[in-house]
Amino acid sequence: MRVTQGMMTNQILQNITQGYGKVADSQNQLASGKKITRPSQDPIVATMGISYRTDVGHVEQYRKNVTTAYKWLDSSDDALQQTDDVLNRIRELTVEASNGTHTAEQRQAIGTEVAELKQQLVTIGNTQVGGQYIFSGSDTANPPLITGSDGTVTLRPDALSHPDLAVDVNDGISVSVNIAPDSVFSENLFSDLDRLIGDLNNGTADEAAIGAHLGELDTHLDEVARAQAELGAKTNRVDMISNRLNQQKTIATKIMSNNEDVDYAETIIQLNQQQNIYNASLAVGARIIQTSLLDFLK
Repeated sequence: MRVTQGMMTNQILQNITQGYGKVADSQNQLASGKKITRPSQDPIVATMGISYRTDVGHVEQYRKNVTTAYKWLDSSDDALQQTDDVLNRIRELTVEASNGTHTAEQRQAIGTEVAELKQQLVTIGNTQVGGQYIFSGSDTANPPLITGSDGTVTLRPDALSHPDLAVDVNDGISVSVNIAPDSVFSENLFSDLDRLIGDLNNGTADEAAIGAHLGELDTHLDEVARAQAELGAKTNRVDMISNRLNQQKTIATKIMSNNEDVDYAETIIQLNQQQNIYNASLAVGARIIQTSLLDFLK
């Protein structure tokens, strides 16, 4: 086959264009930090990248769920500590009121303070975080405690029907992040307080009758301690899950990086090689294209 000057010129131009394209690709890799900027450059890397990014996003969503779990657990623990403080204050007042030297008026004053503390317990029981009631089970839109016109405090039935609030923290793993609505803020708690307030206010109960309420208060303090221990156990479990998710994210991110990110040292060497080849192609092309019939006649 006869090779013409035009064929040689076209081939040289094609090679120069391809060489320049490789130089441009290497420059794009260094600028973006990625092996490819278009899926067509390497469909396998692009396909695997989608899968790895899905894995990283999957883990990241669970990490956000763990943050939500911590919010509920920490808020509940803080509210229970406040509850413990209030009940201990009521116990101190009860011990004081059971002193035989107190007059009926003094016990009524103590009864007034206990009544205020009872209302504080209702406020704590109806604690909200982000507009959600943390002691209302999974029915977080409504308060768990309802105060009647006569001052009687009751638990809302829907809260008792849906006592658990679970958060997905990993594939197939859900963790309850609350305590049961009636584990601390039970109707028994408030009925016991109502009887204590009544004995303090009626002026006829003696120190023995008032002192008898101490056992009830101790029972409720024990309930708070058990609820705090339960929250502590749940927090420990969430801690372990959080650590595992952090490890999963590190591994998934590393795999994704190995698949997509460029090796800068290797890419710089490749760029230099491709630049040298491109420059050589330009030099050779310039010499061949300049050759004419007069050069051959010489």
